[in-house]
Amino acid sequence: MNHLRLFNGSSNPELAEKIAAHLGIPLGSMSKARFSDGEIWVQIKESVRGADAFVIQSGCCPVNDNVMELLIIIDALRRASARRINVVMPYYSYARQDKKVKPREPITAKLLANLITAAGAHRILTLDLHAGQIQGFFDVPVDNLYAGPIIANYLLQNITIHQHSVVVSPDVGGVTRARAMAEVLGTPIAIIVKRRPEPNKAEVMEVIGDIVGRSCIMIDDMIDTAGSITSGARALAERGAKEILAACTHGVLSGDAVQKLENSPIKQVIVTDTIPLSPEHQSGKIKVLSVAPLLADAIWKIHEEGSVSEIFNGRWTG
Repeated sequence: MNHLRLFNGSSNPELAEKIAAHLGIPLGSMSKARFSDGEIWVQIKESVRGADAFVIQSGCCPVNDNVMELLIIIDALRRASARRINVVMPYYSYARQDKKVKPREPITAKLLANLITAAGAHRILTLDLHAGQIQGFFDVPVDNLYAGPIIANYLLQNITIHQHSVVVSPDVGGVTRARAMAEVLGTPIAIIVKRRPEPNKAEVMEVIGDIVGRSCIMIDDMIDTAGSITSGARALAERGAKEILAACTHGVLSGDAVQKLENSPIKQVIVTDTIPLSPEHQSGKIKVLSVAPLLADAIWKIHEEGSVSEIFNGRWTG
């Protein structure tokens, strides 16, 4: 029978519970444990034969453990005869390794896509891929949702957006995302031009656009070490920005990222709960918005064979 079943891995149980609450169904029963050598063990504790199963698992820290657990859950569902296995991966890990920049480098985003597909997934649901082209790495359907409308609604309801506001892309690659946000907020855009001498390091070269005396809203897909976003914020402040806010979908916040944000000229940092915010990452500057309603709507659309794109009604192209 075509029953909807929700299962969650260990990466983000709070988000999974919120999604289940929005859908009005319980999370599926599943046991997870580890052998003494660290190997992961999973058992599905209820029948899923013929079911439309959704597995909620973000690729956040510990990345490799969560990825391996996801693959094992998929395999367990496949061997239990689930009719369809849908992977809900709010944060797709390894997305930044989507191309070769130097000789003899891997394309790990493609490798992960191969692993998920080989494990038995029939469909992928994710949010704000680092590069939209990653959808082409899969040979199964991929729905790449946008958290931009959630962030935009928060800004419109809680932050004064006026003629002196400007949306800033922290790099050239994020211009499409910044333009989509600017269209919703009704502001111009500016672009920070930078170079990356090595991974997780960025140097600001120039700022394109008028930011003098303006309230700047920096928008990106993720904040990892916060080096890029804070150096960009300092560049904006040095060039005359009046106020600086930052927003992203995925708050990776590795290493001393929170401390960097605390010491930066950024007034507020807006993230979503695609990645859980650990106690040590709590900060008065950080505001967390939930993507649970968006994911719940998408899950229901997929289950009912509806159009996922109707969620946005053509109002977002980021």
